[in-house]
Amino acid sequence: MIESPCNKVCEIDPRTGLCRGCGRSTVEIAVWTQLSPAARRALMLQLPARLPLVGKP
Repeated sequence: MIESPCNKVCEIDPRTGLCRGCGRSTVEIAVWTQLSPAARRALMLQLPARLPLVGKP
């Protein structure tokens, strides 16, 4: 099973292009399963800082 930050709140903020639920971009979401576990972990460490940038769902 692939670890994922998805929390089923899948709504893209039009201003930032980031998901309001997890903070990933649409490109990051699309390639998530193709990333190495290390790349996924590195990206997941960045997500908490992104969430304040997006509006609430």
